[in-house]
Amino acid sequence: MPDERDGRNDFDFFIGKWKGHNRRLRERLKGSTDWEVFEGHSVVHKILGGIGNFDEVTFQREGGQGQGVTLRLYNPESHEWSIYWASNSGGSIFPPMIGKFENGRGLFYAHEPYEGRHVYSRFIWTHEGENQCRWEQAFSTDGGQTWETNWTADFTREG
Repeated sequence: MPDERDGRNDFDFFIGKWKGHNRRLRERLKGSTDWEVFEGHSVVHKILGGIGNFDEVTFQREGGQGQGVTLRLYNPESHEWSIYWASNSGGSIFPPMIGKFENGRGLFYAHEPYEGRHVYSRFIWTHEGENQCRWEQAFSTDGGQTWETNWTADFTREG
């Protein structure tokens, strides 16, 4: 079996300051097509000698300002990333999204709590060049056979 590539630099494209154009479903897993559109700003930096990164994000949502943090850690043995998220709206850290990049596309999965139950959750990260990238989140209630995309963010580098 060939050695897996070292992916510790997979998120290097996201280091720096970013403006995010967000679209978030107002109601998830209810067939809604009504999107809240809002801007956000992120500051991302490497930590732990490059084996991880950390970002702080501020959102300007209709209900007021929101804040969140993301911790991403790379495991050189499994060649996977663990992505942890917490925000001021929940006060707790979510279970990690785990996955990796292949051919420039990052896929990450977890089971996370949502409205009193656990749903299958997916993140997709893509980037084109050094000044634009995209993140999207989707939920599945049937084990990943079908997905409802419920939040997207198109990022543009600031400065």
